[in-house]
Amino acid sequence: MEGIKLIESTELYNMLQQGLNHSYLSDINYLLLIDARNKNEYNESHIMTAKKAPKNEDNKFMIPYDAELECKIHVVVYDSNTSALTVSTPALDCANLLWKTGSRNPVMILKGGYEEFSALYPFLRTQKIIFTPRELDAIESYPIEVLQGLLYVGNWRHGNTPHIQKHLKIKGHINCCVEAETFFSEPGTHLLHIQVDDNMEADLFSHFKSACEFIDTHFEEEFAVLVFGLLGIGRCVTVIIAILIHHFKWTLQEAYSHMKKCNEAIKPNQSFMEQLSQWEEEIHGSKITDLESINY
Repeated sequence: MEGIKLIESTELYNMLQQGLNHSYLSDINYLLLIDARNKNEYNESHIMTAKKAPKNEDNKFMIPYDAELECKIHVVVYDSNTSALTVSTPALDCANLLWKTGSRNPVMILKGGYEEFSALYPFLRTQKIIFTPRELDAIESYPIEVLQGLLYVGNWRHGNTPHIQKHLKIKGHINCCVEAETFFSEPGTHLLHIQVDDNMEADLFSHFKSACEFIDTHFEEEFAVLVFGLLGIGRCVTVIIAILIHHFKWTLQEAYSHMKKCNEAIKPNQSFMEQLSQWEEEIHGSKITDLESINY
């Protein structure tokens, strides 16, 4: 359908987690999240930062007064449980209006709606309706979800914040910081410490195999793993890409593209990319990806 597309819950989750020093949610042009359910449902609870879709006297959807659709990078609409674009639903009706009246990019509908999203991420539910710019700026992110319910990548704070481990049910940690961990006191959690500096001389390649073995063991039990570094964009991302190449037999290009879709801020240095190219050759028997074709 022109101008409308479905997105998975993981995609919206990751949209809400973007940002390094500050959350992207504090940028008024970043995301317009619209709740197309009825008022009582919205007031009971909704996804963090979502606005109630207004209606006129005829019960028809209207454009939110401050929508500024032509400026928004992402426009996402959800209702209770829309899962397809073939049947008229509140989310689809609202999304069509937003597309026809000026959204600069295709309007996204959350597949499975509020029911699926809130079941997966109950900690992102709220009753709060208005966020001040300062409150938006102060929102603390969760790790980026690479594989739903199984693999996450984040920064040092993510790796050492108890409620994050609890909410995401993290059972394994790969610490890519030079510094040792300060958390992981929960019984049954496991740690692999890859103690490597983030510079052009660092050797991550020799750690790829142990990281993949650690992941394989946890995936067999369906245990979630968090891979983290200082900022969450360099060493840990490199390790994640190596894991994806190993686990799915993806090319470096495919694995990098997946990570870039999850987190647009990723930035492995050139040496790490060359080590990943070497890893691709080891897994596939030849180098498939031309590094010059990857914009990193």
